[in-house]
Amino acid sequence: MAEIIQKDGVWAFDGDALRLTPGRDRNVGVLRRALGELVVPLAALAGISFEQGRRQGRLRLRLRDGADPLLHATGGRLAEPHDPYRLAVEPDRYGVAEYFTDEVRDALLLERVPGTPVGEFLLPGPPLPLSVSAGDGTASFDGERVRLEWNWKTEDVKAAAGPRTLALADILGVEWQPSAGLENGHLRFRVAGAPVRERAKYDPNAVELWGFKRDPLMALVAASVQARLPHPAAAGAAEASQEPGARAAAGADHDALLRRLRELGELHRAGVLTDEEFTMAKQAVLKRL
Repeated sequence: MAEIIQKDGVWAFDGDALRLTPGRDRNVGVLRRALGELVVPLAALAGISFEQGRRQGRLRLRLRDGADPLLHATGGRLAEPHDPYRLAVEPDRYGVAEYFTDEVRDALLLERVPGTPVGEFLLPGPPLPLSVSAGDGTASFDGERVRLEWNWKTEDVKAAAGPRTLALADILGVEWQPSAGLENGHLRFRVAGAPVRERAKYDPNAVELWGFKRDPLMALVAASVQARLPHPAAAGAAEASQEPGARAAAGADHDALLRRLRELGELHRAGVLTDEEFTMAKQAVLKRL
């Protein structure tokens, strides 16, 4: 049993799994607090590292691609206070951190855990039911349906239709994007048969995020939904199983669609297509891609 206790949290390793418990330090982000203790099986790990610093060190876990729905849904965009796979280490515990790192690395070698991507999620995602309010709405998920409800800050054109209920079977994908600089973030659901609006403030299947404290909690909703969608590797496997002739035909169709996108852009710039017409036509092409 290897364990390191810090204000930032407690990491413990028993040879089969790591238990990551967030601390109560004010620098611990709201997402880590909401997640609570995470149990990461050894098979989900690709590696571990420890970096010393003048004031603090950092323990970092690297998970295998496709192992965690939270990492997939957020695309590596979680800031450090909210990243459950980083631990701040005080200088007087550098020796313990190095020992902890060696123990995990030795176990990875002994168990011959590969660092390659996986074809199924090895972590379950956040527990349900789940409801988060941030930005211009509230997103709730019970395992079968996503419900989006709007607040007084929502654009009229988006709120006019009222609350949205999305069946899990109709959701093709989900993404969480934090705000950056002057760009707002979003929690967006790609829904079968529904066009994707370029801006989340007008998209009835998206919650717009403005960079406030609770924004990272929307990543929990994204991860919960992602954990119950087909694994991302399934699409790659289906493509790899195509016959050579089918792959060649798909490549030709892909090139034709790219040419169509360029043509639409030229028509839009020339004023032949309005902004709305261009957006709708572009989304139709992108769906086929």
